Amino acid sequence: MFTLNNEDSSPLYRQLFEQIRDQILSGNLSAHFKLPSIRDLANELAVSRNTVEGAYQELCAEGYLYSRSRSGYFVSDIEQGVTTSAQGKKTELDLHPKLAENYRYDFHPARLDPESFPAALWRKCILESLRASAEDHSQYSEPQGEWGLRCNIQLYLERSRGVLCRPEQIVVSSGLQQNLEIVAQLIRGSHDSVAVENPGYHLPRDVFRNLGFKITPVDVGPEGLDTNKLLATDCSVVYITPSHQMPLGHVMPVANRLKLLSWSEKGGGLIIEDDYDSELRYVGRPISSLQGLSPQGHVIYQGTFSKVLSPALRLSYMVLPPVLADAYRKKFRNYLSPVPLLIQRAMIAFMERGHWEQHLRRARIFYKKKHDLMLHAIERRFGDRAKAIGQGAGLHIVLELIDSISGEAEFVERAREHGCRLLPFSDFYADGRKEHDKLLIGFGGVPMDEIPQGVELLSRLLE
Repeated sequence: MFTLNNEDSSPLYRQLFEQIRDQILSGNLSAHFKLPSIRDLANELAVSRNTVEGAYQELCAEGYLYSRSRSGYFVSDIEQGVTTSAQGKKTELDLHPKLAENYRYDFHPARLDPESFPAALWRKCILESLRASAEDHSQYSEPQGEWGLRCNIQLYLERSRGVLCRPEQIVVSSGLQQNLEIVAQLIRGSHDSVAVENPGYHLPRDVFRNLGFKITPVDVGPEGLDTNKLLATDCSVVYITPSHQMPLGHVMPVANRLKLLSWSEKGGGLIIEDDYDSELRYVGRPISSLQGLSPQGHVIYQGTFSKVLSPALRLSYMVLPPVLADAYRKKFRNYLSPVPLLIQRAMIAFMERGHWEQHLRRARIFYKKKHDLMLHAIERRFGDRAKAIGQGAGLHIVLELIDSISGEAEFVERAREHGCRLLPFSDFYADGRKEHDKLLIGFGGVPMDEIPQGVELLSRLLE
């Protein structure tokens, strides 16, 4: 009746359980049918009694069988003809699925080079966290993030970004998306519309739109977001990337920053400052934060470790103005930190031992070489056919073409067929407009020695 396979990786009792279950569900074993005794079936299958008893016990626990004292095991009266995934041929699961298409030249702007990750130092900090007392691994993290991590972030931001705050204002999170979802819940009711840069990062507008906020695009010029156009809207919240505008790379000058702060102070407007790749500035010192100009004002500062260290860690943070920090603790007092305690403790050690500052210095040198190589390759292959804008910081360059692209979507697809991954520039427009003369080229994830060949391929595709 049943056949067991010693070569199968599945335990024998489990094989027997599944075969009996499938026979019951298919109707081959009718209700109240008496199964062989444990001893008889064990002898028949040449297995131990424990194997048969284990299968019977599990079938009883799940309701497929019932037992009668001194009478044996019987099939329960259940609906027949029910099919399950266990019936028939098993589906072999691919334990290592292909998560994404492999590209020879991945020009996505958010990619990092695996060589830049300080694996040995990070491994050391992780192991140190694992060696902590057992008590540390049997508790939850502090709701806003570990105090030690928030203190280290506060010191780093004050020293290198000009952010003035207290650890109590910092919330550790698992990424910009979660940060913005928290902000949306904090301001819901008092604000109903959000102004975004156009072109600008698509994630913030998607988050706020999905949560019921009205999205108002505001054009971006050489000095960042056009503050005059912002003043002409009825928005009371604005999301900006002032130190390195995404995607055009412009820096908002101090005059416009002060104008923006004045708008916030006079009208009760809220500024969400995303400083996502401010550490990677290759010319001069990093631009100071907008928040530092008005520490007690209505500025929410957003930062992350993803753009320089690793996006896989899902480790970000935000600095809330005092009034919103109090509101956060009231509204989210029962929430738990989404960042694993082990990762937070490892990051504390990483920062306290000076590894973070050291990594930043090395990352700037490493990616500056890529940045300069990309500019040289563009100048060599494109000449006067294109102009690079947004250079000098970050992990991407925007190429402004002299001749328009006839069909951006078709060109991106053609590039994909030749092994190039490009993010359509039109995706950055909140008003749905199409771009015909710009290419966004990320260099972070392209190996150093392959950058010239990748740029050459793009040049040929555009001819």
